[in-house]
Amino acid sequence: MQSREVPYFSQWESPGMTLPLLAEGPSALHRDPLWRNSGADTVEDYARWAVNVCGMACLKMILAARGEIHATLELARACTTYGGYVVNDGDGSIEGLIYAPFVRFVHERFGLPAQTMTDVDIAVVSGLLSRWRYFIASVHPGIRWPERIPPSKGGHLVLVTAASPETIRFHNPSGHDRQSQADVTLPLASFDRFFARRGIAVGFQS
Repeated sequence: MQSREVPYFSQWESPGMTLPLLAEGPSALHRDPLWRNSGADTVEDYARWAVNVCGMACLKMILAARGEIHATLELARACTTYGGYVVNDGDGSIEGLIYAPFVRFVHERFGLPAQTMTDVDIAVVSGLLSRWRYFIASVHPGIRWPERIPPSKGGHLVLVTAASPETIRFHNPSGHDRQSQADVTLPLASFDRFFARRGIAVGFQS
């Protein structure tokens, strides 16, 4: 399994906010002392967006690996102009990440080649990463507890940085502790229990 240094970023500005969020809901994020680093104008805006920006956290990590640091919500707002997120006028709820507009966004804004992938068998991910640098994979958010059986697959995005025929390594933007956040390594079968077999490949291998 090829090693690659990729900085880790949580989708919350304070990575330790996951358990309070799970216990209390998004209002827990109002206590995040670092919320201003997100690029939000208000803490309420931060809390509303932060639960939706796992994909932007993955992109932030990809960009950081090449030396660029961007505020997470600045990325989200820019992606929204491409249709990657839809903000509902009525209640302000947010839909996304929508893959096809995201692919166009990262290509036009950052020169990153990307491609939506569907029906991805877990066994081919190592081969996929021989052609692409990263794979943003759709998994159930419960992957932070890989020993559990998820009720469904998908709904959350993680950044896969390496894979072999036996294991897969990824950064999880909503992990609850260090072991579930950065460079998490799981057997393919464990990852597959959470994996919706879709995602976005980013950046050609040189």
